[in-house]
Amino acid sequence: MPFPSPVFVAGTGRSGTSRIADIIGEHPLIHRIPMETRFLVDPGGLRDLADALTDRYDPTVGEDALRRLSDFLTVRVPGRRDDRGKTVPELVGERRYRDAVQQLWPQLIAYTYDEPAPAEGFGNADRPAGPFEPLSRRRVLPRYFSDRGELLGILRGLIDTMFGGAAADAGKPAWCEKTPFNLLCMEFLWELVPEATIVHIKRHPVSVLTSHLAQPWAPSTVDGALAYLKPIYHRWLTWKDTVDLTGRRYIEVKAEDLAADWPGQRRALFERLDVDDFATPSMFQSHKLTHRNDQFDDETREFIEEALGKIIPAMGYE
Repeated sequence: MPFPSPVFVAGTGRSGTSRIADIIGEHPLIHRIPMETRFLVDPGGLRDLADALTDRYDPTVGEDALRRLSDFLTVRVPGRRDDRGKTVPELVGERRYRDAVQQLWPQLIAYTYDEPAPAEGFGNADRPAGPFEPLSRRRVLPRYFSDRGELLGILRGLIDTMFGGAAADAGKPAWCEKTPFNLLCMEFLWELVPEATIVHIKRHPVSVLTSHLAQPWAPSTVDGALAYLKPIYHRWLTWKDTVDLTGRRYIEVKAEDLAADWPGQRRALFERLDVDDFATPSMFQSHKLTHRNDQFDDETREFIEEALGKIIPAMGYE
């Protein structure tokens, strides 16, 4: 078989995204980036920058996007640790990460200059407030890309260096990145990596909601979880109804189906990823997906199912 394409994993969160990313990354030909990188699709990341330096360009919008991306790549990403205490730069190679980020800026910046800083605090127009007040501030004029493809090529180079380099270090030709809200950014991900396969893993929406209630980062009440999840489902379903995924490298699987026939479903998954079957240490198990099913009384479950309304059948469940 030829080498597999890069893989993005997507889902609502609590739908099995981490487990399926682990499984894909356990294949001998695919390296999983071991934590959510976030800077591709989160606010202030590459997706925002791609719009700000093309369709939404003006000097202020572009500078703001560059400033937010700089903060993302130089402060937020290096400062965020996973449950093992690791950071993205450590996981892809710190020198590689720093070099890739440093080499990015000259490709995105047209000009820099210093602007006199406005007086703050006790200062006024002719004197600073004190000896430590800055007299000027650095301004950055971003490039305008009339050809969006040129900008995407630059951003793709950043990804190839970081993710491709990490995969090569692991002795594998392809990589897998998991951020749940890749689900809502598929068009951009295919712009960035046209040959990528996007694996969307689904789970019964009631089970997804139940699992959200147990997470410290999610609302802890049924009403709160519904308010969090319903817009995600609506956005995904609305987008899916407007696009033709024929010819796209798109794989949609149910966690419950994977658990019901793990060896067969694993084989089918790897076949669609253009790799041979491999018995991975990780797997999907039915009891792991249903262990919270008795959390609600009948009245509460009926309320949840009614609130989710058409979402449940639209996601392929009863």
